[in-house]
Amino acid sequence: MEKKISEKTLKKSFLNWFFWNGCSQQAESMLGMAFGQSMAPVIEELYDTKEERSEALKRHITLYNSESQVGSIVNGIVCGLEEANANKACTPELISSVKVALIGPTSAIGDSLWVATIIPILLTIALSISQVSSNIPWIGSLLYMIVYPVGTFFLSWYLFKLGYKSGIEGMQTFMADGTLDKLTNAMTVLGLIVVGALTASFVNMPLPIQIVRDIYDATTNTVIPDQVIFNADNIVNSIFPKLLPLSLTLVVYYLYSKKKWSPLKLMGLILALAAVLTALGYWTGFYV
Repeated sequence: MEKKISEKTLKKSFLNWFFWNGCSQQAESMLGMAFGQSMAPVIEELYDTKEERSEALKRHITLYNSESQVGSIVNGIVCGLEEANANKACTPELISSVKVALIGPTSAIGDSLWVATIIPILLTIALSISQVSSNIPWIGSLLYMIVYPVGTFFLSWYLFKLGYKSGIEGMQTFMADGTLDKLTNAMTVLGLIVVGALTASFVNMPLPIQIVRDIYDATTNTVIPDQVIFNADNIVNSIFPKLLPLSLTLVVYYLYSKKKWSPLKLMGLILALAAVLTALGYWTGFYV
């Protein structure tokens, strides 16, 4: 009789991974122990003897690392392979090889798609809502606290089931037919749009140069004191709004990505620039 993993066991395997994937992370096997815990209910159901179960668990507590949310597809694929192995349609060596082979792709996809794109977008939306809703500033935090775990759960569960149903062939097809590239490009464009909006909304860099003079009003024969006759910041923003914040953001990006400056050095640069511009603002009368 062909062995089949029950829906209940699949759910238990996924929940073990979803809630506990980072609890046993350490230098020796990274997420290996968590992966073994995820596979434990599957192994318990598929194999009959203590020796078979012991052998199966041992191959899943070895070194393993991936981005946990997108990486759940690997758990699903391995569940399918363990099912095939229990039915003599697969080998333990193939299971271990597939796990190792999928570490790189799932880590890269997960870090770029989920960690570097979706989470910053969600945080930006939550911060913007909190900033706009001055009467209830906690609404943005509440939105993030609800959307992030719920969204993470459904994404991980979907990928887990996709991995189990499609197996390694489905993962290879997904990577080979261009779907991955289209998805990555779309999320990159969306991420750039959000970063642009974030820069315009939260990065502030005025040009504190102005000329203040007393002006004589011939119609009333009076002197009007402290009138601004030149404001560099207004002139720049009238030509290209938010040009200086954009320039600062691009300079920081260039120094970080191309020149390999550390975040500490970048913070020091921004602090020094702020001190110079603030002093210039008080000297020219921009700050009063």
